[in-house]
Amino acid sequence: MSLTRMSRYLTACNGDTRKAMILYRKNLQLNLQYTHAKLVAALGFGFWRYLFSPHQYRATGQNLLQIFRARPQSTYSVQYNASYIFGELAKINNLRNRIAHHKPICFIPGHPQKDTTFVRQHYNLILQLFRWLSIDEAALLYGLDHISTVCNEIDTL
Repeated sequence: MSLTRMSRYLTACNGDTRKAMILYRKNLQLNLQYTHAKLVAALGFGFWRYLFSPHQYRATGQNLLQIFRARPQSTYSVQYNASYIFGELAKINNLRNRIAHHKPICFIPGHPQKDTTFVRQHYNLILQLFRWLSIDEAALLYGLDHISTVCNEIDTL
């Protein structure tokens, strides 16, 4: 276990590692409804992204691309393979990290000029990957999809 994970427990137990481990195990006992589905849902976006990295993709049997049933056929110039998906997920992960770290996403990167192109491109990429996964994005995002509206409002400021 990492020091980062255990630091709270160590602090609560005044640095006593034995007590911190007991507290950690007792905390786990409170999560009685822990299931495989909850474990999968708790995995971070980076975990899913790295399943498409070359080493992990080979280690998992090279069949994970099958989840993108509706992806286009590869061409000579564009190969819609695991490396391609890994790169696209990296773009989304970058956006997610910018949002998580409260960095502005309504400007041209590195400039104080407002521009919603970055957000719109990444949002369209997310929708595209939903379609490749055969997910009905309109149904999934019904009542939640406000990205275009907010981008339009930013553009008119």
